[in-house]
Amino acid sequence: MMNSTHRSFFPAVPVGFLAMILAWASPVSALAKEYPPTQFPDSSGWGRHLQRTLRLLATSTPERRNTVRILFYGQSITEQRWTKLVEDDLRRRFPHAHLVVENRALGGFASQMLVKTAETDLYPFQPDLLIFHVYGAHDKYEDILRRVRERTTAEILMQNDHVTKPEHLTEETDPAKLPPAGKHWDQFMNHNWLPTLARKYDAELCDQRSLWKDYLAANRLEPKSLLSDGVHLNEHGEWLMAECVKAYLRYDPKLGPSPADAWVKTWEVGKDVHWRDGRLRLEFEGSRVDVVRRAGAASAAIVRLDGSKPSEFSELYAFTRAVTKPEGKWPVKWPVIAPITSKAPLLIEDWTLAVTKDATSDQAFSFTLAGSKTGPDGAGRSVERFVSESGRVVIETNDWNVPYALGLAGIKPIPEKFEVRWNVEPRFVDEITPTAIDDPATEGVLTLAHGLPNTRHTLEILSTDGASVAAIRVYRPPLGRKDAQ
Repeated sequence: MMNSTHRSFFPAVPVGFLAMILAWASPVSALAKEYPPTQFPDSSGWGRHLQRTLRLLATSTPERRNTVRILFYGQSITEQRWTKLVEDDLRRRFPHAHLVVENRALGGFASQMLVKTAETDLYPFQPDLLIFHVYGAHDKYEDILRRVRERTTAEILMQNDHVTKPEHLTEETDPAKLPPAGKHWDQFMNHNWLPTLARKYDAELCDQRSLWKDYLAANRLEPKSLLSDGVHLNEHGEWLMAECVKAYLRYDPKLGPSPADAWVKTWEVGKDVHWRDGRLRLEFEGSRVDVVRRAGAASAAIVRLDGSKPSEFSELYAFTRAVTKPEGKWPVKWPVIAPITSKAPLLIEDWTLAVTKDATSDQAFSFTLAGSKTGPDGAGRSVERFVSESGRVVIETNDWNVPYALGLAGIKPIPEKFEVRWNVEPRFVDEITPTAIDDPATEGVLTLAHGLPNTRHTLEILSTDGASVAAIRVYRPPLGRKDAQ
């Protein structure tokens, strides 16, 4: 694996050129009035790989509010306020869209760590749009992108790094002169590796590094003018990063469909698929299937996939993030163990690991495990691979992360005893239950299953009241999972 020491575990600051907002862009916020205005270069092709999301936003009306899921994911730079500025701008520009926005960034977690936490935080969210930035090892960065393409149909807006040092302003940008084994790691990542990944995985690359350089030059500023500590953004930098990202979130019908338009298909009930004797049947290929519900259901509907209950698919059970709350402290959001896997089918239950620190080392721990349904399920030590008695919990030695995670939360020294808790959550429903719909204009989306093998399946919905289902929507990730082959 390549040396990644030049890319810090903590987010960096991108440099860019901007002096007037384009006609399509949103009006400058009150915050923006304090700073020099921005001007973008020719942006006619920007957003080409994001048009499914932007079309859903732009075509939402008071009578039909499309649901759009957006996830910000990364490190401490992504935890900063610029993400809220972007969210606020989308809500203002597209007031009729039903936006579901979350920020699950984990400051201090480089790609080597984030590739593990993505198992619980990124892929299960099933975003329509992922806005992503992370430092760290180049190969783990690609692992995250590849798995997004294997497990979701998300459009991806990748951000390269902002400028943090004066020497970045005159850095080499020719990818042919920036080999992987070269000494200029930041330049290799930003001008060779990230553009290569964007092309390979049909992602949009927000070249905020170039935009920051132009902005600094146009306004005779130094990189530190946009930073609070040499890496993180001050208020001016937050505003500028938001402007860079917003510039790519543009709807342009002339760009045509994005790749994701081929990965998501909707069948309207009564037009594309029909009830027959109380049964709605659809053969599809994909890993996720939703129904769009309409008001007026008087009874429950039974769901069957390939002739079985969705609950009978072991792939549709998954662990949540494993977190701890040392006595007298706030819950620690950084997982102290990630990922946790299993060898045996899971139950919907809560898990508790009671941990005791080794008296001779901050790196070794002993523990006992119990599930709320499984009951006591074995004991072990962090320095040895652990497989629980039921086979429902597997923890590898290199997935323990206690000192670093607690250190990020400011908890030192490590407590002598603490608990780690996580849950098993269902990614399925066996029934579509009658639900009151407060706003008939908003899509009543219900996921029947996600995490299925990305192959052919048969969906059957059995009901005496077919009015509850307006449409069926299927998501087919473009890549097959390597671990399923």
